[in-house]
Amino acid sequence: MISPTAAAAVAAFALGLVLTPGPNMMYLVSRSVTQGRRAGLVSLGGVAAGFLVYVAAATAGLTAVFALVPALYTAIKLAGAAYLLWLAWQALRPGGATAFTPQDLPADPPRRLFTMGLVTNLLNPKIAILYVSLLPQFADPDRGSMAVQILLLGLLQITIAITVNALIVLGAGGIAAFLGRRPGWRRVQRYVMGSVLAGLAVQIGLHRPAAS
Repeated sequence: MISPTAAAAVAAFALGLVLTPGPNMMYLVSRSVTQGRRAGLVSLGGVAAGFLVYVAAATAGLTAVFALVPALYTAIKLAGAAYLLWLAWQALRPGGATAFTPQDLPADPPRRLFTMGLVTNLLNPKIAILYVSLLPQFADPDRGSMAVQILLLGLLQITIAITVNALIVLGAGGIAAFLGRRPGWRRVQRYVMGSVLAGLAVQIGLHRPAAS
């Protein structure tokens, strides 16, 4: 069974990641603004399926591989931290992008919306970092099955991510219009997101996983 401390830490990380700009948020916002909320929710279904693929892979034995090859874990962890720092720079640099400046996308049928949501999530480095570098840090061998702990932590992350993304889909149009009229708020959004990403990068880079 996972500890309350581990659950709280993963929940905080999951909330921080889902609120920072990345491929998932940018795709869902763009789809919702250009094709409507229904299209955004169908796309979110694909994103949710991608999360389930990741949690299944993590539960199936990624931690066992890392325990056998600690250098591999360290390399992936540092690469993940470097990627998050790059995202932080992209948000903080002058003229940095915001997720609520949507791209103009053509209308797609539901099957393609779902598939694109799935593919976008599976190819999202930020989510890969979460499952490969972060979740194993909070699974404690002294508290029982590592696989069960990672499964529970993954399901907690999925619940938070889907809930927040659903709210973003439903409010995407209004938020984009609000930020479009207020450049100052866009700058605040970029600074907050960049700071969160940088903090996550430092935490991932310095943390020593219990599983190792």
